[in-house]
Amino acid sequence: MKGPMREQGLSQQSFVSASERDAHTGIAVRMFLWTGSKGAQGSGSERRTIYQKIREYDILEKRRTVTALKAGEDRAILLGLSMILFSAMMYFVLGITMVRSYSDSVWTEESNCTVLNSSVVAEINCSYSCGSECRKSSRFPCLQVYVSLNFTGKVLRLSYNEEAHEAHPECFYIPKCRKDHTLMHSIVMNISERLKTHQQVLCYYDPSEQQDSVLLTRLYGRGAIISSLLWPTCTLVGGTLIIAMVKLTQYLSFLCEQISRIKR
Repeated sequence: MKGPMREQGLSQQSFVSASERDAHTGIAVRMFLWTGSKGAQGSGSERRTIYQKIREYDILEKRRTVTALKAGEDRAILLGLSMILFSAMMYFVLGITMVRSYSDSVWTEESNCTVLNSSVVAEINCSYSCGSECRKSSRFPCLQVYVSLNFTGKVLRLSYNEEAHEAHPECFYIPKCRKDHTLMHSIVMNISERLKTHQQVLCYYDPSEQQDSVLLTRLYGRGAIISSLLWPTCTLVGGTLIIAMVKLTQYLSFLCEQISRIKR
């Protein structure tokens, strides 16, 4: 009896030990699988974190680039608007000075004139500055010149320009008033001798024949008006081109962004 019972006990013990080994083995396998799955999840989350960091860095760099470009575009537009405003101010100043004087002048036609007489007829009083609140008087000789207009044959009085005609219509040239009367007299006499030497001079006359005088030169000629209007015109065109190029760049950038979104 003892032999069979001992064998039965040994077999039960071996079964229990085998069951315990199987249980331990299953637990170890489950722990291994759980650890492996946890490691896989950890590596995947790390990859997603790295991808997010790279994406955030790209977005940040893109924002910085867009901000820098926008600041440059704003400066360019401000420069273009400043150039347009500056050209408008120049047009205004030139319009009330040079262009107005040119358009109001009635001596518009050119012709040849023959000098008939050049002589000093009187002494004209003038005043000059001798300090901040000091004015003194002097005198200058009035040179009177008569010419024959070759286009019509009329005898007319010659003036140097519009300013001389408005100041003293009977005098050809108005020198700057100085203290030295002898110097002014010598200047006027030199002009008289030159006019006598050059009998034929180019002059400007009134085509409506309402003026009894002609001009030797105009205060602002056509060439002076064109050259003075050239710079504000270039400034206006340059400012307009700058603004147009900035707007074109912004439009092309918007188109490129829309196309990239459609492709995505």
